[in-house]
Amino acid sequence: MRISKLAPSTHVQGRWLCHMEDGTILRVTENEVVAFGLCSGLELTGERLAALTAAAKTAAVRDKAVDLLAARPLSRKELVDKLTTRSRSRDKEPVTDRETAEQVADRLEELGYLNDGHYAHMVAEHYAAKGYGPSRIREELYRRGVPRDCWEEALESLEGPEEAIDGFLRKKLRGADLTDPKSYQRAANALARRGFRWDDIKDGLRRYGADTEEED
Repeated sequence: MRISKLAPSTHVQGRWLCHMEDGTILRVTENEVVAFGLCSGLELTGERLAALTAAAKTAAVRDKAVDLLAARPLSRKELVDKLTTRSRSRDKEPVTDRETAEQVADRLEELGYLNDGHYAHMVAEHYAAKGYGPSRIREELYRRGVPRDCWEEALESLEGPEEAIDGFLRKKLRGADLTDPKSYQRAANALARRGFRWDDIKDGLRRYGADTEEED
């Protein structure tokens, strides 16, 4: 198959349009132009054309992946899922197959665009700032597909739970009847739902002046 014309795209910088003699158009990057020595009039064997087509497809998937990561940080699993899952409307095919998505993810990890360890720290810091404890943060990391070996390091980088618990108690117990043990119990239950350990909750209640001896 012969390339009848090779020209830079007028719409996307760094993209080239490879017009084939049968009328098809391959959209390639500068990398493929250099790697395959592309130029107008070049004759491509069937094997060479298949390799070029595959490389162009992978480059397109990589561009899509970079766009997704630019929109918001993602775990590797989230990125691969987005590239391989059919749209909700069901009228569009997935961006690519899982094998290609995994290859693109590998490359983006090499380039530093994708890093589950850094992502785990971001998620942990975000939810800690919102007042959530370690248990709930672990649930969120699991939901986002972050590997378990990244969890503890991310959690260890956070400050202790004291400040978050104290701030929550000040807000929760403001105006409450502090002579009623149920006020403290409701606050403790709310902190437990946010993923804090009972020992940390109990220490926080003591700092606030609650009598927790009955629970010891």
